[in-house]
Amino acid sequence: MGRRSVVGEASLSAYDSIFGGDDEEVMSSNEKKEKIEGQIVDVPLNELHEFKNHPFRVLDDEKMAETVDSIKEYGVLVPGIARPRPEGGYEILAGHRRRHASELAGKETMPMIIKDVSDDEAVLIMVDSNIQREELLPSEKSKAYTMKYEALKHQGANGGRSLDKMAKEAGEGEKTIQRYISLSKLCTELMKLVDDGKLGIVQGVDLSNLSEEEQKIVFTVIRDLKCSVSKEQSSKIKEIAKAGKFTRESALGVLVVVKPKERKVTFNAKKLDSYFDPTMTNEDIEELIIKLLEEWKERGGVE
Repeated sequence: MGRRSVVGEASLSAYDSIFGGDDEEVMSSNEKKEKIEGQIVDVPLNELHEFKNHPFRVLDDEKMAETVDSIKEYGVLVPGIARPRPEGGYEILAGHRRRHASELAGKETMPMIIKDVSDDEAVLIMVDSNIQREELLPSEKSKAYTMKYEALKHQGANGGRSLDKMAKEAGEGEKTIQRYISLSKLCTELMKLVDDGKLGIVQGVDLSNLSEEEQKIVFTVIRDLKCSVSKEQSSKIKEIAKAGKFTRESALGVLVVVKPKERKVTFNAKKLDSYFDPTMTNEDIEELIIKLLEEWKERGGVE
């Protein structure tokens, strides 16, 4: 039998159907795992389960429709990656979109590379296989980078080394990575504003320093006022919270901007004609009026 086989069951007994025989004495469970490790096998779609706390969206958008059409015509050209689950079946590390597209295309199986890896190794594979997608939301990057950061720390890399490694692998600056990780502390409502482009990432990072209760107060103020938040405003709110003086009123004081009333003065043309030479242009008249007002102001504004 070739490298590519069909996995009929989720348990180890399924390996018997791949490699032949059902005598446990002939091949131990560990030997079976080693035999299938790294191999490409066609796994039934109902045996493939979503990664726990998977941070990336699987959308039925135009790109998904294109993927479905491609799979109908050519099949899945690039195998996904999965690891065995203790409770049976497989946890997808890479290939969530391909699995969904395969289902929509009417397929029953999908080619997968099976890897028996630790939880931290699984997180690294899952994040690295998705993080380069162009259409990711800030919330997706935030969750993914936070998961990878924690996994690297579990493997013994300190904070600084973890950020450096992540920055090099993702092609982004350490400061950018740190900002996305900080965003993971935002409440759901403020994170939605960031995703919708109604709250800047820098402002979101500032507000992530507030407690969840304080963040929700800021959100209600933003919602009720229908206002935007500048970098200066978010920084000021952060400092107020840091000093232990945050209240709804203090947030209002920062976010309510009183715009000066626009002043517009118009003159009746017939009245002006009695004061100015008909040959004078509008610019000449405006200049003369300003000059007269300046002289009036210098005299105290009172005749």
